Amino acid sequence: MTDALPSPSIRLALNETPLGPSPAAIDAIKADLAGLARYTGRELDDLTAAIAARENIAPEQIVLGENLNVLGLYLSARGGRGGTFVYSEPGYTALVDAVTPAGGRVVGVPLNAALENDLPAIAAAVDGTTRAVYLVNPHNPSGTVSDTAAFIAAVRDLSARTLVIVDEAYLEFMPDFAARSVAPLVREGGNVAGFRTFSKIFGLASLAIGYTLAPKPLAAALKQMGIGAFFGLSRLSLVAATASLGDHDYVASVRTKVAAEREAWHALLRARGRRFSASQANFVFFDCGRPHAEAAAALAARGIIIGRAQPQFDAWLRISIGLPVENAIARQAVAELLPASG
Repeated sequence: MTDALPSPSIRLALNETPLGPSPAAIDAIKADLAGLARYTGRELDDLTAAIAARENIAPEQIVLGENLNVLGLYLSARGGRGGTFVYSEPGYTALVDAVTPAGGRVVGVPLNAALENDLPAIAAAVDGTTRAVYLVNPHNPSGTVSDTAAFIAAVRDLSARTLVIVDEAYLEFMPDFAARSVAPLVREGGNVAGFRTFSKIFGLASLAIGYTLAPKPLAAALKQMGIGAFFGLSRLSLVAATASLGDHDYVASVRTKVAAEREAWHALLRARGRRFSASQANFVFFDCGRPHAEAAAALAARGIIIGRAQPQFDAWLRISIGLPVENAIARQAVAELLPASG
C-alpha cells in the first residue's frame, strides 16, 4: 500500500491575492450583514457612482459583474455564425472559450520573443470577419506589460477596424496603472472596452465582482439582457467592492508586498540561470527545465499546487504569489527542482 499524497495546503494556481481584502471591505461586509434579508438596491448605484468617479466616465458606460464570458457569447451570437475573435496565445481564455457555442472562431496569435502581446502580428490577423480583438495587459500567463505608448496607439488603431476588449485584471499591481489603462479611450467614445476585477489586488476572489467600461451602445445592449442588474449581483460583493475602491493605502501596501515577493522569485531564477518573463503581475512564469507535468507532480507531492500547463510552453511554470511563508516554502521546493545552471 502506497502512502497517500498530502492534501493540498499551498494553493498557488489561480492568481488569487491571499493577503485578503482591505479592512474597509471587511468592515463594510460586517455592517451590511443585517441587510441580507433585503434585495439589493442603492448598493448597485453606490458602486457604479464610485467607479464613475474613479474612472471619470459616464455611469451608463459601466456594466457591473464578471462579464468576460457573457461578453464573448453576446458578441459571437449578435452577428451570426462565422465571426472571428483574435487573441494572444497562450492566454486567458474566458472570453474566447465563450464564442464557440454561438459559432465564433478563435484566432490565436503567439506572443513575441519577450512574451508580450505581439501587437503588429495581432493587427495583421484582423480582417473583415473579425468581431473583436481580446488583449490581456498585463498578460496572463506571462505577466508582461506592453510599452504604454505603443499599446495605447495599437489599441486606438485597432479600434478603428473592430471592437478591442482589454482585460486589465492585473494592471493595478503596477503603480502607474492609471496611465496604462485604456479607460481614456473608452471615455473618448472609442470602440474599446476595458475589463477590471476585484478578484486580484483587492482580494475579493470569492465574491466574484468586477466591471466593464464599454461604448454606450454595447453597455446598453448588455444591460438590456440583464447583465449588471441587481438580481445577478451579490449585495455583499457590491458593498465590499465600493469600500475597497476607497482604501488606497491598503491597495498600495498589497502592491508593494507582491512586488517584493515577485522579486524574490526572480532573484532565485536569475541565480539559477533560468529564463523567466518580466512579470508585473502577482505571479511568475519561468522555464523550469523539465516537463510541466513532472514538475507539477513533484510540487503537488509536497502540497504545493501551481498553475496549469500552457500550450507551446511545456517546460514553463506559472506560480501565483501567495503569503510570504507559502512563497518561501514553494521557492525552496522549486530550487530543488531546478538545474544548477541554465
